[in-house]
Amino acid sequence: MSQRKPISQFDLLLIANQVIQEHEDFIEGMRADSVEEKDGVLVFKGNYFLDANGLPTEKTTAVFNMFKYLAHHLSKEFTVE
Repeated sequence: MSQRKPISQFDLLLIANQVIQEHEDFIEGMRADSVEEKDGVLVFKGNYFLDANGLPTEKTTAVFNMFKYLAHHLSKEFTVE
């Protein structure tokens, strides 16, 4: 079983936002603003590019998928201290 590295929320957000910017599906303005851990899974939050009525836009799906990607990959490596 692999050992996950304890990391501060601040440092984890730095890593996550670097991954976002380097990802091929990056959209200008896409970034993780907060992270918490629930049952061993890192949950990232940020701007979901909702419209004026609070409804999803085409960018919303891209952000959701990016945060899912971060959770899937970074949860294997890190735990919030």
